[in-house]
Amino acid sequence: MTAPVVHQAASLLLCYPGDDWPHRLATVHDAVRHVRGAESALLARCCGTLRSAEPLALATQYVATFDRSRRRSLHLTYYTDGDTRRRGASLARLKDHYRAHGWLPPEDELPDFLPLMLEFAARSPEPGLRLLAAHRPAIEVLRYALIAHRSPYADVLEAVCGTLPGPSPASREEALRIARNGPPAETVGLEPFPAQHGHVTQGTRR
Repeated sequence: MTAPVVHQAASLLLCYPGDDWPHRLATVHDAVRHVRGAESALLARCCGTLRSAEPLALATQYVATFDRSRRRSLHLTYYTDGDTRRRGASLARLKDHYRAHGWLPPEDELPDFLPLMLEFAARSPEPGLRLLAAHRPAIEVLRYALIAHRSPYADVLEAVCGTLPGPSPASREEALRIARNGPPAETVGLEPFPAQHGHVTQGTRR
């Protein structure tokens, strides 16, 4: 399964299950059922689990999972910067990175929102994959937290991590240490986000 398909499917699944949820779920199911691979199987399993939930119960579960626990936030710079001034600079760099690659993120969502990053990666595979890889420690922290929470969304994070280069951290503690302290010098992320001029596409929030 190609990484852009995984990233788009994950983006759709990780957004709040609002009125368009049945359509989104059907879109993901149709995209993954004809494709083989471990990531496809994980996404299909998550679709099956979420399909069986009542809409109101699923919405309540989503809020409890992602919005009421800092350990399971979908905003990735929280894991690296916490509630500090440094986080504001990180968010600004992310916005610049999107714009440099011709994509204008929506104004009503923070640029570190994982579904937004995944949509960018689906639309712009090369810079998008680098962006996700640079934030992999935070993604892994979230993955471990969802596993501990016994959430079906853990399958989505597992699928995303399967598209990223290199091995996963051996534990949540290791992932959190890397997220807070940074990777080894030879693999330090995306700064200073070299600019590329081109057409700017308006992002859409799902």
